[in-house]
Amino acid sequence: MKRFLLILAAALSLASCASLNQARLMQSGAKVLQALQISDNDIKGYVSQSVAQLDAENQIVTSGNYVTRLNRITKGLTEVDGTPLTFKVYKNDEINAFACADGNVRVYTGLLDVMTDNEALGVIGHEVGHVAMQHTLNAYKISLFASAAMDVIASTGNMAAALTDSVLGQLGEQMINAKWSRKQETEADDFGYEFLKGAGKNPYYMSLAFEKLMSKSESGTPTQITSIANLFSSHPDTQSRIDRVNKKAEADGFTRPEK
Repeated sequence: MKRFLLILAAALSLASCASLNQARLMQSGAKVLQALQISDNDIKGYVSQSVAQLDAENQIVTSGNYVTRLNRITKGLTEVDGTPLTFKVYKNDEINAFACADGNVRVYTGLLDVMTDNEALGVIGHEVGHVAMQHTLNAYKISLFASAAMDVIASTGNMAAALTDSVLGQLGEQMINAKWSRKQETEADDFGYEFLKGAGKNPYYMSLAFEKLMSKSESGTPTQITSIANLFSSHPDTQSRIDRVNKKAEADGFTRPEK
């Protein structure tokens, strides 16, 4: 236990050091959690707890047009790299969607209101890409070891300790508002592109979704602009990402669909 607490203290000290960049922090966090013998499955268990908390705090749409559309959009999309996928709709006007390390995907009604089915699938594919590339898993690891949750784990000596609602809420909000590096966004773009192709969809729809998000980020309502900033990369190279997807789609013989 003494060694456990020493490792924990070192982890929290690292987490508070502002000079560490994200990549180094994530690497350090992964090593600390490994030293504490917390497996990826343990992390996914905590993620599921956070998702359950988010579901309790949000209005889940259980029937009607939104659910029918999401079921149609995601038909046949049952898993990613062995992780089962579960899709639900949140009643919320924000243009948002997020995917979690345990395979839970949540899509806001605000996104479905402004996107066609295929465009929404492009966004979902991109978000699932963050799961496939383990971006969401690693980000949650960092949030976990830097949060009050580690105090609970340390005090109980139980790696599967139940976390408080406040801690779960904090970790859930960090999942929704996670910010990705340019490299991570590119990796998710690439995965989403192949995701659409694998679903028998025209991957041009990903760039159409990006174009719509970029347009709404400039001319949408204040709520839309804020939510897009959370959903989509704030990097200034959005147009180059659109161009990159278009170039790949053209090279693969796809035709750009009409908007």
